[in-house]
Amino acid sequence: VSTMNARTSSRGEEEASGKRNETLGERDCLGEAERQRVIRVAYVIAALDLTLLFMQFGVMPYLARSLGVDSVGFGYLQTTFGVLQLVGGYIFGRFADQFGARAALILSCVSGSLFFLFMTLSTSIPILFLSRLPGVFMHGLPGAQKVITDMTSPSQRAGALGKLGFCFGVGIIFGSVLGGVLSTKFGVYFPAYVGLVGSVINTLIAMVCIPSQTKPKSDHHATEQGDLFSIREILRLMKFPGVMEVFIIKVFAGLPIGLFMIMFSIISMDFFGLEAVESGYLMSYFGVLQMVVQGLVVGKLSNHCTEMTLLRLSVFVFAGVGLGMALMRTVWHYCIVAVPLVFAFSTLATITDSILTKAVPSSDTGAMLGICASVQPLTRTVGPTIGGVLYKQFGVSSFGYLQLMVNLGLFVYLWKNKIPLEEMKSQ
Repeated sequence: VSTMNARTSSRGEEEASGKRNETLGERDCLGEAERQRVIRVAYVIAALDLTLLFMQFGVMPYLARSLGVDSVGFGYLQTTFGVLQLVGGYIFGRFADQFGARAALILSCVSGSLFFLFMTLSTSIPILFLSRLPGVFMHGLPGAQKVITDMTSPSQRAGALGKLGFCFGVGIIFGSVLGGVLSTKFGVYFPAYVGLVGSVINTLIAMVCIPSQTKPKSDHHATEQGDLFSIREILRLMKFPGVMEVFIIKVFAGLPIGLFMIMFSIISMDFFGLEAVESGYLMSYFGVLQMVVQGLVVGKLSNHCTEMTLLRLSVFVFAGVGLGMALMRTVWHYCIVAVPLVFAFSTLATITDSILTKAVPSSDTGAMLGICASVQPLTRTVGPTIGGVLYKQFGVSSFGYLQLMVNLGLFVYLWKNKIPLEEMKSQ
């Protein structure tokens, strides 16, 4: 009898334990559902932010010309925006670490609202330059990356970050089209009004739909309140195992193609002989490729390959792209080269961001994403000078040969050296 009672008691405990596990599983399921909802909201914010950004990129040359800004002055305008974004990227990341991803996204959206507000008031060249100032905190994509980094596990991160490429493609396609259509039908200032309304909507979405705490409770760490910009903090992050090596690869692997893209508007006219409408179609083609590759391909590859394998693959493909660029002669050649180009560019950006955020403590992921976000502004800052010299002195093929040599060297380095990566769980 005692044995039977013991078995009955044991069976009852097992059933109770099973019910408790089911309840915990339901709670985990609910928590996962909430995280996925927040991630989807981050995608929406990023897509709208990028659409508005590319819309102003397309309109800005015409607005500047209407105010009497020549090509040299427009170069200064672009450089000003690049420098502000370069300085602000790391500061924005530190702000996200100290005050949370929600506060950082709201800061970015409010800055975007001020940016477009000043554009609507730009009736003179000084005010036009003044409109660039809010760009120091306009970092909608890094803000969305911060939310996704907080809300995903390390194994899910590369795939989730990769889907932001879909948002990037949406921004390129719809932003470019909207800028052209709206400015043609309603005047050069009308896209700025649309941008202002869109930025306000984005601000409200971030305030209402993003929780104040995006990190799981188990990942909460006390982030030191200090200076938002600190060279010492940057150097500290670079000392973590593998961070400096991966960051250098991120910068140099994409630098030659970045120089080419900065000069693309001139190359498309002089080398390919394209009209403005045809250049717009080519940008839309790039946007579609970006959506397909980064939205679908990169995520699936990250589930089957290690991140270091994908990093080597992206660098190797970049080298092949360099050879193709050196040999291309027509725009159709470039359309073919664009397929591996977008694949390599998307894979490199996603995988390096994923690796670097895993290699630093969770309390420093915002600062790390801010440093990563500064790579493109750095290219935009130094690119016009370097790219102009390369194009005038050596022609379009020089970009391809530079791409080939740099990435072959990086591939050999990655093949022969094992980067000491260490995934950080806590501080």
